[in-house]
Amino acid sequence: MINIRPYVSIFGFATSLAFLGATIALAISGQNGGKSSEGEALFKQKCAPCHGRKGEGGPGYSRRLVGTRSISELAKFISQQMPPGKVKCTAADSQKIAPFIFNSFYSPIAQERNRPARISLQRLTVTQVRNAVADLVSLPHAINPSEPPSGIYGEYFTGRNLDSKSRVFKRIDQEVNFDFGIQPPAKDGFDPRLFSIAWQGDVLAPDTGEYEFVIHSDQSVQLWVNGWKQPLIDGTVRSNNSNELKGTIYLLGGRAYPLRLTFIKASQGVDDTAQKKAKPPGKSSISLLWIRPNHALETVPSNCLYTQTDYPTFVLTTRFPPDDRSTGYERGNSVSREWDEAVTSAALEAASYIASNMAAVSGVADNAPNRKALLKDYCRKFIRKAFRRVVSPEVEQSYIEKQFSVAKNEETAVKRVVLMALKSPRFLFREIGRETDQRPEEKAYAIASQLSFGLWDSLPDQELEHLASTGELLKTDVVRLQAERMSADPRSWIKLRQFLLHWLKVDEVPDLVKDAKHYPGFDSSLASDLRTSLELFLQNTAWSNKSSFEDLMLSPSMYMNGRLAKFYGASLPESAPFQLVEIDRGKRAGVLTQPYLLTRFAYLDASSPIHRGVLIVRNYLGRILQPPPAAFAPLAASLHPELTTRQRVALQTRPDFCAGCHSLINPLGFTLEEFDAAGRVRASDNGRPVDCSGNYRAANGKLAEFRSAIDLAKYIATSEEAHSAFVEKLFQHMIKQPALAYGANTLPDLNSTFKESGYSIRKLLPKIVLRTLAAADSTNNKVQVPKR
Repeated sequence: MINIRPYVSIFGFATSLAFLGATIALAISGQNGGKSSEGEALFKQKCAPCHGRKGEGGPGYSRRLVGTRSISELAKFISQQMPPGKVKCTAADSQKIAPFIFNSFYSPIAQERNRPARISLQRLTVTQVRNAVADLVSLPHAINPSEPPSGIYGEYFTGRNLDSKSRVFKRIDQEVNFDFGIQPPAKDGFDPRLFSIAWQGDVLAPDTGEYEFVIHSDQSVQLWVNGWKQPLIDGTVRSNNSNELKGTIYLLGGRAYPLRLTFIKASQGVDDTAQKKAKPPGKSSISLLWIRPNHALETVPSNCLYTQTDYPTFVLTTRFPPDDRSTGYERGNSVSREWDEAVTSAALEAASYIASNMAAVSGVADNAPNRKALLKDYCRKFIRKAFRRVVSPEVEQSYIEKQFSVAKNEETAVKRVVLMALKSPRFLFREIGRETDQRPEEKAYAIASQLSFGLWDSLPDQELEHLASTGELLKTDVVRLQAERMSADPRSWIKLRQFLLHWLKVDEVPDLVKDAKHYPGFDSSLASDLRTSLELFLQNTAWSNKSSFEDLMLSPSMYMNGRLAKFYGASLPESAPFQLVEIDRGKRAGVLTQPYLLTRFAYLDASSPIHRGVLIVRNYLGRILQPPPAAFAPLAASLHPELTTRQRVALQTRPDFCAGCHSLINPLGFTLEEFDAAGRVRASDNGRPVDCSGNYRAANGKLAEFRSAIDLAKYIATSEEAHSAFVEKLFQHMIKQPALAYGANTLPDLNSTFKESGYSIRKLLPKIVLRTLAAADSTNNKVQVPKR
């Protein structure tokens, strides 16, 4: 690993955001914080030999004693489970030990007192590097079309020349999926033996990753995606009789890319008009499909197609090592040799692209009389945007003037500037804090960067840059309006979408496979449709104008197409596109009962209350669960053929070392036993009526009981515990820092804001970023530099 301490001085960040750890310590100093005589003595006598004197872990239990149980829950757990395999601690002793543990090192506040959260100096994440380089290198243009998706423009021609003189008509096609047979596209103006079509517009990439575009056609076709120099698929000449053509391209999620597809039907090798007319017309068809990340082959849908056409976007193809997620969210907390090598490769890739496309990217013509001065000006803008700050004379001299003086030509000079900029800590590391004596223009640029990385994971756009350069961004009202503008941009939805998929633990998806005997018809295409169904549901509930947490948890509707409807029993034609439907009335509620989730957290041929319960406990309710002491395999149904899934799980988790966590997990997972391994409603399991009752004891000690998944969904929708967990996880995803590092009141204040907005998820996005800016203005933290 590379030590990043030297980079701190490069940034000039002598001080940063403050933390109120001392205040927290004072607030709890009188709450048994390690001074409890009886509890402390009992802990040292009975617990410390295994757990360590400060709960740090010992020979009998290596993990730290931290968690989210209340004092009463801890006392109950200690009396029932501790020590394992021996005479248990008495209830009276447990009542004394639990408060000591809770206030000394177990509770979140105790953890914060003992190990105060700090805003750590972090590098850009892989997502942020890719987005930032794309915005730096690409021609200035809208990241997403201003119009809603509606399909793509198709121009229909007689002949094969694709010029305006032979155009018969122009229309919007929602998809490119046509089987013309022996007929032309329309009755009038076409020769069924000879016609052509050109489709052009934008295609939106929902996810980051490799996209395999596929064309099914027996005619001459070409496809360009994100550039016009070379077609991604060239089917003008074929060496075989295959009607399937493929091409793969790497795209950044949340961005629209120019697309052009041409189709020409003609009698190859026949030039004489009489011969053409004598020959009967043959059949023709064309379909444009793709395989996007985590999906199966499908027609490129209309909700990803636009009639608007933008400039191409530069996309890095360099592969990076994954970012750390050990704390539950993605962060750039270390610099490895592999990461440094990837950054170098990415810088070389970007510099080579700019050098090869100098005139187009810089806007400076090759024969411009003052070309050198204009290219220097381009480099100044590049450096300012990359570094997110005013370019000082010293930086300009080192990064620009010196390179132009030593390079053999202007192209080499620009290439050197780009390489130095993209390898500089000023580009690769985030801004941390603003000093009280910081110059106004520097503070304005820091605010712009906090807004753009918080909401978009990328650099400030032109509007933010302009407001920063003029000082307008120092005004509170201007900052608020910018945060609201940016949170309505599709780039904010993409970042929110990434969070929701991570929150639901479906961002990294294995193949969904079910036992063909028990679930005939469940194949890769159906699994892909289920994924699409979930994504559409999330967009409709979390990104709509309402976008409420309540709607996310309680909406009875889901998206289905004809294939899903047939499998899940909805009344839709087999060819029906995705649309909102309500099935299994009185059984389903919100994201909790989405078939994709229920299928994902299940086995090949059986449901899994444990996997479903863990998801609810950790992610929906924000409770901490320790990993199981040893790997285990579920009891096979054949070992106990008379038992239901619920009974087998209860039997397997009965031992003392399991019961501590599973007393929390199982009752929540059991509420979803009404749904089988494919997410379909069932009334019985192994010939017995399904028991989907359950319960949950909240951190405040109150017990909630449920008769069904709907009861549980209603509880989560109104639970302050669930609201707080959602806010904290979203904060971490957006800011890449712990919320407590911005002050003890950060989460309580955001929870209040969330409640006042009617639990609007969209309104929460700008509030989170604005909260970090407010904390920066009122505190004076020190930066915690990541360790080697």
